[in-house]
Order: sequence, then structure tokens, then C-alpha cells
Amino acid sequence: MPASATPRSCHVFSNDAMGEDDATALADRIRSRDISITELTRAAIARARVAEPLIHGVVAENHEAAIKAASWLDASEESIPLPLFRGIPTFIKDNTDVAGLATRHGSLAVPQNRATNTSPFARQMLAQGFLCLGKSTLPEFGFNASTEPAHGTPTRNPWNLAHSTGASSGGSAALVAAGVVPIAHANDGGGSTRIPAACCGLVGLKPTRGRLVDNEAAASLPLNIITEGVVTRSVRDTANFLDQAEAFYRNPKLPAVGRIEGPSDRPLKIGLILDSINGHKTDDRTRQTIEETARKLEKLGHQIEPVPVPVHTSFPDDFALYWALLAFGVKAKGKKLIHPAFDKHQTDGLTNGLDKMLRKQFWRLPTALWRLKRSRHDYAHAMAGFDAVLTPVLGHTTPPLGHLSPDVPFDILFDRLRKYVSFTPLANATGAPAISIPMARTPDRLPISVQFMGRHGGERTLLDIAFTLEAEAPWPLLSDLVRRDHASGAALPADSLTGIA
Repeated sequence: MPASATPRSCHVFSNDAMGEDDATALADRIRSRDISITELTRAAIARARVAEPLIHGVVAENHEAAIKAASWLDASEESIPLPLFRGIPTFIKDNTDVAGLATRHGSLAVPQNRATNTSPFARQMLAQGFLCLGKSTLPEFGFNASTEPAHGTPTRNPWNLAHSTGASSGGSAALVAAGVVPIAHANDGGGSTRIPAACCGLVGLKPTRGRLVDNEAAASLPLNIITEGVVTRSVRDTANFLDQAEAFYRNPKLPAVGRIEGPSDRPLKIGLILDSINGHKTDDRTRQTIEETARKLEKLGHQIEPVPVPVHTSFPDDFALYWALLAFGVKAKGKKLIHPAFDKHQTDGLTNGLDKMLRKQFWRLPTALWRLKRSRHDYAHAMAGFDAVLTPVLGHTTPPLGHLSPDVPFDILFDRLRKYVSFTPLANATGAPAISIPMARTPDRLPISVQFMGRHGGERTLLDIAFTLEAEAPWPLLSDLVRRDHASGAALPADSLTGIA
């Protein structure tokens, strides 16, 4: 293949203080004094400065404050128990307040005003010892499935810069996949943790509703579909994050997750769903990945059984209407809910189209809400005989940038979104946990991921499955593939970034 035909990629893994370690390994190295927190913070900042011109995953920097905090931590006494992730650099998604940084929700409608307080979930995350390097990008109010703001540069997929990084936690996923930080904040209202994790070859867990602390917006919804979390490069980072989060807050209504350090030998009964309830067939490469994953699990002693989608056939339309309700609420009450200077005339084409859709179908909302709330019970009943269900994350492989741009006419864009985002919303409506893990790649190097949905409170089972598949066939970092290309003599594009010089 000629160099000009090879997809451009971007990674910043190098032999600096971060190396290619995940957050857990970096935390171990800090505790053993192999590296200092200041060295680690400066390395992450250096990586961000190299990667950012290509991936565009950062919307606000907090470098100076992070370096000061790192220096203070290095000089502090270690006479008390310390959080596991003390000193690990990260980013917080730009729909979540961090005191001193602006929160603009990816929209020109929101003014550039600095937050005076840190949001409840950000406090839960930062209590684990993380240092915030800044805010990561998202599409306007998290409504789109690609991080392509109408007013600025799109966030690009590090595996192939011509393609989407997913959304709405697209900036966080791009930064983790490129090697800028090992872990970053994500939240999920319709797949917004799992979708970018799938696009960028990461682990993305949406916990059970109520597992983690909710931010203020989630608590005000008629049906809370939003769950906080992280995107990571390893299953153990996700597992350790949940374990540490429970030290800050544990929901007494849910079974504890606790510490999970690897797969168990417990045989599981796993349902299999290949096509979504909306009538759109999953594309061939995604379907092949799901089927190959099912065969791997069978060889490992698990029972796989095809199952129907466990909700009413109206679910796709009901969830779409609820999606539209959120846009309607933002436009109608943005001054009260977001900021007094909110300007509804600055919202993008997708927000405006969803708002108009709700106004035309408002009469359907009470019944749709009733069915969406009922879906939790339908799902729990259907899961009674299963430990988990295996599905695609998305209806097809990662699209090129522009395919889901908010500048695409609304009717075309919305049809594309419904075909693409056809599996993830079920976990949001039902409140069930679900995890995205990478299992394959397309010929142009884009990851293909699978989703496992679990019983309510069943995160341990999902992490068990993820640990098992990670151990059976470890997924590569982007730097691994670049090294393999070099070793095999494959041509690389002259403008492909392959690390910090």
C-alpha cells in the first residue's frame, strides 16, 4: 500500500515518565518513588501539547494549577492512607463543573464564565487523587454521537484522524487513546461513555443507575438516564476506579463492587443480540466481531444463547422523543438551568431540530415516558435467566468526520444517528450496567468493539467478562500497531505522528 493511502494516526506514547503504563501501573510507580508526581504531570502536559493540534480533545487547560498541585503532593508527608490514584493526570468532560474552569457544554450558547464550585461527581473522582489537567471536548450538550462542534474544529480519532472519535465523551476518549493521559472522565446519557470508547479502542463502563454520585442535571430529569464514569485503556483501571469511588460513596441499595483483580472461572449464561430493535441490520464487520466474540466465550466454557431485545417495540421512538425533550428543555430553560446569559439563538442544527421534533410530537410524551420507566422492569424480568447479554455497541463501524456533523440537514442527520446509535440507549433507560470493550479492527485501523449488558448491580460480572477477554486476546495500544508497521516494513505516511521526539 502506498504511503499516501495509509490512514494518518496520532499517538504520543514515548519513553518519558508515563511510558505506556496504565493508571494503576503509574500509581504503583509513584508509590515506589520510581517517578515523581511532578515528572508525571509535566510529561502529560508535554504530550497534550504535541497531540492537541491533531486530535483537538481539549477545550480548556489547567496546566499551571496541576503543576502546583503536583509539586505540593511531592513535598507532602505520606503518613496517612493515600488514595490509589494519587497524582495521576486526567481530564474532566466539559459538561461538569470544576472550580476555576469554565463549563460550556460544547456550545456557543453558554458564556465563558468560570465555575465557582466543583460538581458532586467531579469531587468523587478527584477525591481518588487525580490531578485535573483541563476540560475535554464534547458535542453541544452531549446530544450528538460525534464530537464535531458546529463552531469549531472536530475532535479526531487518534487511530485514524479522518474519522470520528464518537461522543459525547469524545475528547476524553481521544486523549486516552492517543496516550496523553491513561484515564479520563466520561458520562453516558445514551451511550456517551461506551460509544467513544468503542470508536477509540478503550474500555468504557456505564455503571448501574445510582452506582456513582449524580450531578445536578441528572437528578432533575423525569427519568434519569445519565451515569458518570471513565474511559480507560485497561480493564483493571476501570475496576480500580469503581472500587475507589465506593470509598467516597457507596449506594446501600446496590451490591458493592469491591476490588476485582482479574477473571474468575465461573461459567456464565450470556444472551446474544445481533440486530437492533429499530429494524436496521448491523453491518457485516461489526456482526462478524460479535459472532467471533461469542465463539471465544463458548470455547472458554460459557453458554451463549440468542435472545430477543427485552423491551417494547416502541422503545426506539420513545427514547428519541425523550432525547428531543432534553433539547427542548435546554432551549426553553437554558437561562435558569445553565447560565443567566444563555443564548438560545446560538444552538446548533441538531439541538434545534430535536427541539422542533418535540414540539410536533409533544402529545406522545406522557405515554412514551411511562413506557421508558416501565422498561426497567421489562429488562429485569428478561435478564432473570442470564448473567449478561452480548450485543454490538453501534450499528456500524466508525464513520468519517462529517457524516454526523450538526451541519447536516436534521432529517438526514437524525436518520443516520438512529441507524448508528441503536444498541446503547437501552441501558440508559433501564438503568442497567453495560460495558464496551475492543475486540477487532477494520482494515483502516479503526477499532471495533462489543457491548455486554448486565443485571442491575451486576458490574462485577461485566468486569469479569472483560478481564477474561482482555487476558485471552489483549487489545493493542496504537503505539503497538505503529511498531508492528515499522517491523513489517509497512509504509507509514510522512505526516503520521508516532511519538514525542
